[in-house]
Order: sequence, then structure tokens, then C-alpha cells
Amino acid sequence: SAVAHVTLKNEMAQPLFLVLMLLGSLAIVLYTFLSFNTFGEDIKLLKDCGITTIMLLAAFQGVWSASSSISEEIEGKTALTVLSKPIQRRSFVIGKFLGIFWLLMLMFVVLGTLELTAVAYKPIYDSRETSEAMPTWQQCHLEMTRTIPGLAMAFMQSVVLMAVSVALATRLPQLANLAICFAIYVVGNLTTSLVSSTQDGFEIVKFVSSLVATIIPILEHFSLQAAIDAGKPITMSLLSGNLIYCLLYVMLAMFLALLLFEDR
Repeated sequence: SAVAHVTLKNEMAQPLFLVLMLLGSLAIVLYTFLSFNTFGEDIKLLKDCGITTIMLLAAFQGVWSASSSISEEIEGKTALTVLSKPIQRRSFVIGKFLGIFWLLMLMFVVLGTLELTAVAYKPIYDSRETSEAMPTWQQCHLEMTRTIPGLAMAFMQSVVLMAVSVALATRLPQLANLAICFAIYVVGNLTTSLVSSTQDGFEIVKFVSSLVATIIPILEHFSLQAAIDAGKPITMSLLSGNLIYCLLYVMLAMFLALLLFEDR
């Protein structure tokens, strides 16, 4: 708990955290008053763009914090000073993870609240711009409640990437960590397409694609663009399934982190 508390305080004091929070707030406000010219579907793009922006900023903050906080302390021998105290190696790694986890949760609470406010206000703003009938508060509340599961799924995706970064940070420097996490994010959102496109190819190609789909987290599971475009709410079964997948992958990543850090 002490390691987690210190990690949270240190990362909140960094200029990067304040810059990302400011960029996220400005982007959400801009999306609210920006006309997407989608013939009455602006609120869908507001949800999609807002949630995606929050997820990307939080994921970058998590990966950057994990790589800098752990890698730099190991390389700078600060970790040796910490581990000379009555603290175990697993407490050091898990404390770092929990500190960054609370940092990401803080980002999602602040920016997510701003996003929900923007989603609730968007129908009112559009009705004023188009001189249509003013929407009821039930409509605004419905749009807002349908956005909450999307924010939860985006938070899960950020936590998965952060957990992978924590595991990599025990062995790799910051630049390599950032590059690998970026590659995982890109491939993880294309895993289903890659696997389906190789089904008619050679056996070795299908084996490699299946292996990649098994090792790399399938981040497409946390995508909500299809549900937003179709105007359908995210069901609790889908949300709970993604939560279980997130917890299992985070546990796997933390087990790998403890294994790699044990003899570092």
C-alpha cells in the first residue's frame, strides 16, 4: 500500500498527467459543440470519439507510467534502496501496478464524468441548433446511461495494456516498452481480421495467426463502435464476459511480471 500510494502521488505530480487531462477535457468539449454533419447522428460520434479519446490518453498514461516508474527505478538503482527495506519483490511490483491502476481510475472518473455530461447535453444543443423540439430529460438520461458500459470497457482495455507494460518494464527500457505496447494495441485490435484472413492459407500461417491470437490480448473484445453505430445498448452479459477476460489477462500479466522480476 505504501508503494502504491507513493507511485500515485509521484505520477499525479508529473506534467504529463496534467497535460493529458487538459487535452482530454478540451477534446470532449470540442466534440460537444462540433458539428459532424451526420444527419442527426452526432451523438453517436460524440460517444465514440469521446470514449476512444479517454481510452487512448489513459492507456498512454498507464504505459508511460509503468515503463518510467519501474524501468527507471531499476536502471537508476532506486529499486535496490527500496528492496533493502523490509519489503518483498512481489510487494514492489504489485504496489506499482496498484498505484498506476488508481491513477487510470482517477482519469476515467474525471474525464468520464465530463463525457457523460457532454452526452446528456448534446441532444439539447442539437435541438437548439436545428430548431427542433426540446428533448425530455428521460432521453438525455438514457443516452448517458448507455455510455457508462462503454466507459467501463474502455477502462478494461487501458488496464490490460498497463498490466502488459508493467510486466515488460521489469526487463525492458522505456522506449522498447512503449514500442511493444503500441504494437500490441494495433495487433490486438486486428486479431479477428488476421485470423479470419489466414484460414484459407498454409497451415504454418494459420498456426502463427492462432498463436498470436492466443498470446496477444484480443482488444477487439472491448470495442464498442459496432454497438454505438447500431444504436444498441451494451448488455450485462457482454460486460461481465469482458470483465472476466480482463481479470484473467491482468492476473497472467502480473504473474509474468513477478516471474521476470524475481531474479532481476
